[in-house]
Amino acid sequence: MKQRQLGPYTVSAIGLGCMNLSHAYGAPPAPEVGEALIHRALDLGVTMFDTAALYGFGTNELLVGRALKAHRNEITLCSKGGMAGVSFPDGVKRVIDGRPETLRKNCEDSLSRLGTDVIDLYYLHRWDKQVPIEDSVGALSDLVRAGKIREIGLSEVSATTLRKAHAVHPIAAVQTEYSLWTRNPEIAVLKACEELGATFVAFSPVARGFLCGPLDIQSLDAKDIRKSMPRFTSENYAANFKLFAPYQQLANEVGCSPAQLALAWLLHKAPHIIPIPGTTSEQHLLDDLGAANIQLSSEMMAKLEALINETTVHGSRYNAQANSEVDTEVF
Repeated sequence: MKQRQLGPYTVSAIGLGCMNLSHAYGAPPAPEVGEALIHRALDLGVTMFDTAALYGFGTNELLVGRALKAHRNEITLCSKGGMAGVSFPDGVKRVIDGRPETLRKNCEDSLSRLGTDVIDLYYLHRWDKQVPIEDSVGALSDLVRAGKIREIGLSEVSATTLRKAHAVHPIAAVQTEYSLWTRNPEIAVLKACEELGATFVAFSPVARGFLCGPLDIQSLDAKDIRKSMPRFTSENYAANFKLFAPYQQLANEVGCSPAQLALAWLLHKAPHIIPIPGTTSEQHLLDDLGAANIQLSSEMMAKLEALINETTVHGSRYNAQANSEVDTEVF
């Protein structure tokens, strides 16, 4: 497996996003299946694993912690706080809370679930816009000094917010959705990361499955987050899927799968980008990791970007509520 820098760490050029094993895309696999997939990723050379307190309301951190306990010194462990499940009388709900006392509590809870004394990279999962970013990052810097976390990351923030945060404490990484069909990072934050020496971690790099092949959107599980995303409405998906046949043809020209083409495109965009695809399938895992060896010409990069971009894709990436919760630049 080829290597890239994640802050001070040398890690696999493609990491594993573990969310799918517990959260967001319908019924998750059995825990033993998830652990087996994590172990297979280790066998294949993956050394960067990404989880969060939110995923499965803590169950994903428990899963990741169990699976990686015997390999803790071989891997870079990443998690997130500031957005987690909170118990209410009518059930557990997602809450964004970036207050210092909450971040301290989130971190302690994550350490316990992960079964570790320190988290290598700990992100502010969302910027709580009711709390100055400087206050939230200040609390995270206290956790660094206390030896609870080693490096600080941010998720779904603008270049302006990144620079404010970086002035308080060096930011090792910014994690944001980035793929051929979500190009918002190219507005400013990708360049800001490069200037500040922060790694850009690209989540949903295969466009939430769109760049893997046809999806039966009518049969998506009731709890699949794509059901709330405008790009996956019947009308928008039909319009977007017209892009897939020419995209598949480009993959055929390269001699790779559609998913590999999407990941290879990201790896070729800049050396400070690390994609973290997620999957519940060993076959898909093998396919994803094969992207590290795909070579793309500048002509192929141009063809891909002309085909799928912010002007050719129909629908916003998030609904109105989710859009209000992020700080990323928009076209």
